[in-house]
Amino acid sequence: MFIYPDINPVAVKIGPIKIYWYGIMYVVAFAMAWGLAVFRARKPGSGWSRHQITDLIFYCALGVIVGGRIGYMFFYNFSGFIHNPLTIFQIWDGGMSFHGGLIGVMISLIIFAKKTHRHFFAVWDFVVPLAPLGLAAGRLGNFINGELWGRITTIPWGMIYPQAGALPRHPSELYEFFMEGIVLFIIIWWYSAKPRPRMAVSGLFLICYGMFRFMLELFRQPDPQLGFVAFGWLTMGQLLSIPMILGGTILMYCAYYTGETKI
Repeated sequence: MFIYPDINPVAVKIGPIKIYWYGIMYVVAFAMAWGLAVFRARKPGSGWSRHQITDLIFYCALGVIVGGRIGYMFFYNFSGFIHNPLTIFQIWDGGMSFHGGLIGVMISLIIFAKKTHRHFFAVWDFVVPLAPLGLAAGRLGNFINGELWGRITTIPWGMIYPQAGALPRHPSELYEFFMEGIVLFIIIWWYSAKPRPRMAVSGLFLICYGMFRFMLELFRQPDPQLGFVAFGWLTMGQLLSIPMILGGTILMYCAYYTGETKI
């Protein structure tokens, strides 16, 4: 059994200015994405320049932040948003939705693809291998914030979160760090290392993330403002992951059975 370490969510404080670890994790995530994108762009015939990579990461960052925050407020805390709409700007307190961020990135990449005259899925297939390490950084931010803890457990590595009571819980943020971050990165990076039919990399990402998230939600404490959304066990995270799995399956089918170009 472990005790949750008392981590100050504020990394640096200069007068009234506070820099939060959660925000730093986002900077780290985008920096890693940029570095990985530059590495991929160096491959012969990639068709990507360093300038285009910088623009691409900017569009992705905008989609993640805007979509993630709006998604959280609408999917997980709509009543709080109605009560105080200004809370939508309080990103430093945590509260970002992956599924909202995914929608935000998709919208921003549609705009980017049109601007650069690229096929949307050519851009999307290039981007998704960059995402998992950023997700890992985000989950570390959740852990530092002491949020999104797991359900009560008796396992030896259970962790007591003082803010969640005296009983040990699954350290679900660390589970998600490992599965949605490290393991997913290995799978998608390996799969995308060779030419694949267009949409295949995107499809595999959606399937794997959706399955990992659905499974890990079984260990994560449901958001208190929502609880279980159906059947006495289904969480919002699981509900939002189902379309990802179905959509990814459709993309994989189309990629391999419609003769899409390999990229």
